[in-house]
Amino acid sequence: MAGPQAPLRQSLEFRLSASVSALLLGVAMVAGLFSFVTAFEEANELQDDTLRQIGALIDRNHLPVGNAATGLPDLDSDPESRVVVQMLPNAGGEAARSSATPLLLSADLPDGLQTVIVGSESWRLFVTTLAADTRFVVGQQTAVRDEIARDGALRSLMPFIILIPILLLVLRDVIRRMLQPLNRLATDLDGRREQDLGTLSATGLPTEIRPFVAAINRLFSRVEQSVSQQRRFVADASHELRSPLTALSLQAERLADTEMSSVAGDRVASLRQGIRRARLLLDQLLTLTRVQEPSAMAASPVSLQQIFRQVLEDLHPQAAAKSIDIGVTSEQDANILLAETDLMTVVRNLVDNAIKYTPAGGRIDLSVGVEDEGVVVQVSDNGPGIAPSERALVFEPFHRVLGNDEAGSGLGLAIVKAITDRCAASVALDYTDVAESRGLRVTVTFSGSRRNAGTIAQR
Repeated sequence: MAGPQAPLRQSLEFRLSASVSALLLGVAMVAGLFSFVTAFEEANELQDDTLRQIGALIDRNHLPVGNAATGLPDLDSDPESRVVVQMLPNAGGEAARSSATPLLLSADLPDGLQTVIVGSESWRLFVTTLAADTRFVVGQQTAVRDEIARDGALRSLMPFIILIPILLLVLRDVIRRMLQPLNRLATDLDGRREQDLGTLSATGLPTEIRPFVAAINRLFSRVEQSVSQQRRFVADASHELRSPLTALSLQAERLADTEMSSVAGDRVASLRQGIRRARLLLDQLLTLTRVQEPSAMAASPVSLQQIFRQVLEDLHPQAAAKSIDIGVTSEQDANILLAETDLMTVVRNLVDNAIKYTPAGGRIDLSVGVEDEGVVVQVSDNGPGIAPSERALVFEPFHRVLGNDEAGSGLGLAIVKAITDRCAASVALDYTDVAESRGLRVTVTFSGSRRNAGTIAQR
């Protein structure tokens, strides 16, 4: 049970709301208790003053106490309005209970306010002496007085009882609104691409959060410098290796033109093949380094059909060497606002991968379509395909599917992924023949409504 509650306890909003609510409730309880006690005491004091005023009124106006007693409501009337006025017996005596003397009181009661137990009931009495040494008492039942005092005190608590829940709800909403800038900041960070190391905006953030944002921006700057240094190292190393590899390639070609035995010729052919693979790896490393950097090339509307034609012209010899039927199956065209080099790199790598992994005599189809999501580019083949468990891994650099003997560097799909991430496009893999779990269909969607995707126009 502690598992689901742990994230809630760690929530800043929950902890702040709970702390402030507990503090507010504590203050409200203390204030309510103080208000209740004060109102209760003031109500009792008010009723004591009422008893004094009745006694003073009788004394000042020389009212007959007997008439006053019999003229008040009897014992069956509303107890909240019952006030008893009666004469006290002579010294040493005790009056008998009657309609004129409803209370059995002792003549030894001192003058002033006092609380007396009469029978089984508690009474609050005011005893005074008239000019003729006649003593009388004005009394009220304590339970009635306490009930009136409690009602008044409880009415003083009604604002607390009504307003505290409302205040707690308003407080929770206020805290949630105050934390919204943090939620927006978290959403901004969570929605960023891996290559996006730009600074965070501190606009609208509380003053206490700005040092934290500044620290994150400094961290982004250091990470960007480190990543840039690594990329420059890879690019510089690749550039430095291209020259000796080119020289080795030329020497291998010259060596192949000389007369030699068949065994030596086979070894030279293997050497030339290894050199070609190394040069291809260097070219792809340079391409991956370039596409991972923020694009500095100007974007312009590029025709996909034109890109298809250029790629097919470049890679047709490779497809013809394996007797692969390759072509464009759609007549529709679309313009994408993107750097032509990037779009060419995406299509070329997809087609090059398809040629490598499609068996001899196979088929490769290129198509373009305009849908609600945007422009959709598909490259399909009838090769072995990629299992669902491997599809997330093949976009990692140098990842090779186990059991595949085709020569390659494992950078083709990584380059495609880097470009699509940078231009806010999406790439998805699926079987060409889902029923037979054969073939690979790569779908790249360039969405015009997404950030940095550019303008998409159907032709």
